[in-house]
Amino acid sequence: MFGQPPYDLPQRFAFILVPEFSMMPVTSAIEPLRLANRAAERQLYDWSMYSVDGEPVTASNGLVTAVSGTLDAIPAHATIVVCSGLDVQQHTDKRLVSWLRKMGRRGNDIGALCTASHILAEAGLFDGHRCTIHWENLPGFSEAFPDIDVTGSLFEIDRDRFSSAGGTSALDMMLSLISRQHGPDLAAEVAETILHSPVRHHSEHQRMSLPARIGTRHPKLVSIIEQMEQNLEDPLSPTVLARQAGLSTRQLERLFRRYLDRSPKRYYLELRLRKARSLLLQTDMSVINVALACGFSSPSHFSKCYRAFFGRTPYRERGVPSLDKAVSGQAAE
Repeated sequence: MFGQPPYDLPQRFAFILVPEFSMMPVTSAIEPLRLANRAAERQLYDWSMYSVDGEPVTASNGLVTAVSGTLDAIPAHATIVVCSGLDVQQHTDKRLVSWLRKMGRRGNDIGALCTASHILAEAGLFDGHRCTIHWENLPGFSEAFPDIDVTGSLFEIDRDRFSSAGGTSALDMMLSLISRQHGPDLAAEVAETILHSPVRHHSEHQRMSLPARIGTRHPKLVSIIEQMEQNLEDPLSPTVLARQAGLSTRQLERLFRRYLDRSPKRYYLELRLRKARSLLLQTDMSVINVALACGFSSPSHFSKCYRAFFGRTPYRERGVPSLDKAVSGQAAE
């Protein structure tokens, strides 16, 4: 079980790098282990990098990382950490998925950093387990794996499975691991060394609060936007939003113009289009199903709005420009 004191020291970590992996979560996971060894004055943890083919892997920032070997070189009882980042679906290698299933049956602790939760889910390793993923990928993940209990937490540790949302959340996850295995004093010393205070609880949200994101704490505006975010598939009318907030539609309009410099209808549309882009890039859903999931009843209207906002059609976003003309023809009819 991840977090239980290991039978033997050092505890071995095998970081499996997937092309275009995010560098920050990987370094955020490794540095606490290094500093725990230093503070304890003994080798508590050991780690190495691996790739599917044993070749160096290029991160999303362009840096190339050498590895110690292929998957077959990973020690039998290692704690396995899969690391990915951009275009995780494109880089989900069938050989890795098959190997992970085998390791899961063997009983290894297996986890994911950033978007690698998608790879573990593909392998069936999160069935019956809680997990998390970066907030940008959360809508697509939920659509692709509706039966998996995915949260918006910084990290999740559920028995022999663990995951962190990306960025510096891996740091908090490893500090939690160190605290569980070797005591809170050691974890606190590591956190102070890397100037990370306070240590965040796993259940803290990934994103800034809504008031921080929109730049105002106006309670009625915050409440209305929360309603919009919760109702993207079946958008609420301005009349309904105004009534729920105890406002007239004219007051609703003025509120959005004053604080967000756009109409409520426009703001709502942008929320839906951003979700649509996330689904287009992170799932295999058809363009029509993406449109429906984001509150558009007409594919042609969806394409027109998408192109006006992002400068390209949903099909071109998917790399299928040949369908643009057909969609444009529908829109013109």
